[in-house]
Amino acid sequence: MLSQLNRRQALRLVAALGAAGSLAPMLSACSSKSTAGGSGQGTAETLSIGLVVPQNGANGGLGDEILNGFQMYLKDHDDRLGNHPIRLVTVDEGETPETAKAAVEQLLKDKVRILAGISNPQALAAVKDTVEAGQVPLVTPSPSLAALQTANYIWRTGFITDEPGRALGRWVANNADGPVFILAEEAPGVLDDVRGFVEELTAARGTVYRQPVYSTPGTKDFSTRLGELQEPAVGALFCLYTGSAAVEAVKQLKAAELPRTLKIFGPGLLTEGEQLTQQGDAATGIYTAMNYSSDLSTLSNRRFVSDYQKAFHVAPSSLAVSAYDMGTVLDQSLALAEDDDTALGINNAISQLGQIDSPRGPWQFNQNRSPLQKWFLRQVKADGPVLANVLTAELVTLG
Repeated sequence: MLSQLNRRQALRLVAALGAAGSLAPMLSACSSKSTAGGSGQGTAETLSIGLVVPQNGANGGLGDEILNGFQMYLKDHDDRLGNHPIRLVTVDEGETPETAKAAVEQLLKDKVRILAGISNPQALAAVKDTVEAGQVPLVTPSPSLAALQTANYIWRTGFITDEPGRALGRWVANNADGPVFILAEEAPGVLDDVRGFVEELTAARGTVYRQPVYSTPGTKDFSTRLGELQEPAVGALFCLYTGSAAVEAVKQLKAAELPRTLKIFGPGLLTEGEQLTQQGDAATGIYTAMNYSSDLSTLSNRRFVSDYQKAFHVAPSSLAVSAYDMGTVLDQSLALAEDDDTALGINNAISQLGQIDSPRGPWQFNQNRSPLQKWFLRQVKADGPVLANVLTAELVTLG
């Protein structure tokens, strides 16, 4: 029985992914009703969606990944979600939590029906109260701080920030050659990740070397800490950095000429996307845990990767997949909401969604509005002429 889905939606779920490409401009009028294009599509209300993404600066690359994934979904589905033509209002997230909050406030003043996007976990935390007070659903691909799981109007298609560490902890306990040295940036999401890793590591009888070593945000010189990695007692390194700090940390680890037997582990964001391109050969051999690998061998993922590479000339990242799934969630929930396409009706419809078919594999929202999903072990290796996070093993299901 196809509960919660109308026939049109069911047919969409089993359809093959279409060819990808850059998003055609969505210039639907702001009127309350708009005639849908195409035979048999009838008349449906044009819905305004506010998309918040960083457009410049240090996080501009993350904004590109979100736009690529979301626009690819819209392109594959004729720029429609749940049979509604879409008016997409894109606003710059900026580089700070404050600028992200200002962007969300402006979109709520503009009376958008749905919010989407945001790349920065700390920015996501900053907009929580604004979103909850506005009672407009926000579907975000961003990693989310553990403390945000109580939000009623924020839905995450990515993951909770302690999950990469949790996914790795037991595997590292069984594969490290001794105590694990932890080197990390002192930031809220990273602290979540360290906590999750240590809890799972010690539960599996692994040990931490002395105490975790934290550097202040913006640190670019790690040389004063890397000497300890030469100690015979150190069995592995768990390294937690993102963005430009991840690039510098990995390059300096390579330059330090560490023992060849020392395994390096980290969350997927350590070697994800643009970071891996800039790290180059220095990242070779690093193991990471992530909820996606571009070489998953499912038919859905092979098609997705092929279309994404044709459109954007790079392999898709986990963030791009989460943004694509953001489109799936909005599409299915709008179809399910049918006549009750108010913000509250859409939020309720999202809560009724079942399994989401995704390139990363099937997943569904848990009670905390985050994905229940599989996690994978990857290792940076040569994949033809380029380096890639190559799938090594399936780790655990979290959520």
